Amino acid sequence: MPETPMPDTPMPETVDEVAGPAATITGPQTLLFATAVGIIVTNLFAPQTLVGLIGPSLGASVASAGLVAMATLLGYAAGLFFLVPLADLSENRILILRMLIAAALAAGVAALVPTAAALLIVLFILGAACSAIQILVPIAASMAPPGQDGRVIGDVMSGLMVGILLARPLASLIADAWGWRAFYGLSAAALVMLACVLAFTLPHRRPTARSSYGMLIASLLHLLRDEPVLRRRALTAALVMAAFSLFWTAVALRLALPPFDLGQRGIALFALVGAGGALVTPLFGRAGDRGWTRSATIACHLLLVGSMALAAWSGSVQVEAPWGPLMPMGIGAVLLDIGVTGDQTLGRRAINLLQPRARGRLNGLFVGIFFIGGAIGSMLAGIAWTWGGWPAVCAIAAAFGLVALLVDWVGGPE
Repeated sequence: MPETPMPDTPMPETVDEVAGPAATITGPQTLLFATAVGIIVTNLFAPQTLVGLIGPSLGASVASAGLVAMATLLGYAAGLFFLVPLADLSENRILILRMLIAAALAAGVAALVPTAAALLIVLFILGAACSAIQILVPIAASMAPPGQDGRVIGDVMSGLMVGILLARPLASLIADAWGWRAFYGLSAAALVMLACVLAFTLPHRRPTARSSYGMLIASLLHLLRDEPVLRRRALTAALVMAAFSLFWTAVALRLALPPFDLGQRGIALFALVGAGGALVTPLFGRAGDRGWTRSATIACHLLLVGSMALAAWSGSVQVEAPWGPLMPMGIGAVLLDIGVTGDQTLGRRAINLLQPRARGRLNGLFVGIFFIGGAIGSMLAGIAWTWGGWPAVCAIAAAFGLVALLVDWVGGPE
């Protein structure tokens, strides 16, 4: 039996979700939304592969250089909790365009800053502005025909996941050819062009909220308290994102050692393999539309556990030719990414069906919570590697998947 929907959170009072007639999303518009979120999200994960170049060029210590990778992500987290909720209060098209302009300016400044301290500030602003992603996705969901929310969210999420998975190899290749500043210069140009396109194509979406910004932010706690589906889906998303971050943070360390012995370019090319997992994202959205949310979610978590078993085995094989264990390692990476993208697609569809007038806040909470999981996974990568090497990395990542399966079992049908 489906869960009885909880009453709408009473904090910001609204009359309608949007002012004016709602447009139905078309195929080209879906592609545009997917491309937009893919372009924006590259700014969040690219710094992780540029740290080794940025630190020395700005005279930063190793510890300070490590903050570069965190600054954009911390800014993104701040944007999720303090900017994305404005989507339930302000006209969405104008809000998105302002955030994209701010992101383009920040990226342009990042290409020119002379000191590490200035770069940290600029990257924090860039990350906060990139939270526009979580306003675009709910707009796409609100334009979906009845009963096709999952299909639209899955299609848009495929663009998001491709952007996440391509960010590191793309940044590595650009930096290898023209230096790390070139990446931010090209990103600024891409964001400006994207803002120009969206200015003419985004529909107007004007929430008719009668509330203050302070009440809007306070309502986040009420939403988290009143929506069990949000709590459960955010928890499993955080668990699988922790496994994802743990694997992709540590796999570069393993691939640099025998029998793989991959250099920076080889590791960048390996990261491209994971992008294949994003191709099946729309299938999970359609599975949700057909009422298969719970079974598809369990399948995602089983895939995650199985992928880590395969990755652990391939990382322990001792052979002379690296191609033997490299292939199962790549298959494990693809299966992991399928499990993660599937869980997040199904979770995003579930929360977008809860309270249409609170979609901005719901998405901000959902992504913010699973972002915390990703941060925990990244933090554990170094600890696990030092403690037990590659087997420990895979074991902890698999444990996250097993806990997600436990949540599935306890939570029951949605």
